[in-house]
Amino acid sequence: MGLYSDHILPRVLNWGMGASFIAEERKKAVSDVSGRVLEIGFGSGHNLPYYSSRVTSVIAIDPSAVSAKLARKRILMASFPVEYLPLEGEKIFAPDASFDSVVSTFTLCTIPDVTSALRQLRRVLKPDGTFYFLEHGRSWDPSVLRRQNLLNRFQRRLCGGCNLNRDMQQLIRDAGFEISAMEKYYGKGPRFASCLYRGSARRG
Repeated sequence: MGLYSDHILPRVLNWGMGASFIAEERKKAVSDVSGRVLEIGFGSGHNLPYYSSRVTSVIAIDPSAVSAKLARKRILMASFPVEYLPLEGEKIFAPDASFDSVVSTFTLCTIPDVTSALRQLRRVLKPDGTFYFLEHGRSWDPSVLRRQNLLNRFQRRLCGGCNLNRDMQQLIRDAGFEISAMEKYYGKGPRFASCLYRGSARRG
């Protein structure tokens, strides 16, 4: 914790995560989200403009106080109520099976105990609900993966604990989800940082 991680990094992420090519990926990832929604790693609320009219409310979870301030304008512009809770992804104090949709975008790379966080998402998701995800992670290309492994410790220091090489597909399955649909592809930017996983899953 400190000046960089608490105050500078959230502002850098707010700027970077608002890039136009990332916005296009967000649109694809959350266009089918509906009902009562839990979003972890909410950050400064970049997903809000891309939620459809089928969303009735959003519970937003993120530990950053600076991100909460940066999100205010987007929250005020939302057509549905948004409640921002300053919590970490592993600490979701909600009843079992209480959300129609759960959402994570560019978040599972950073949560320290990602398996616990995913199990919490599964716990609070209704039996007929859907988990929507958009994440960067481990490449299927051995040469790119070698670069990810080499650079990961620097990435973690520079980007607040973000990992380049987490196998998102395996992590989601290990938490008890059944993946309904998923695309793995390279987005814009260097391949070691742009291996994307976008899809949806249900409780297994």
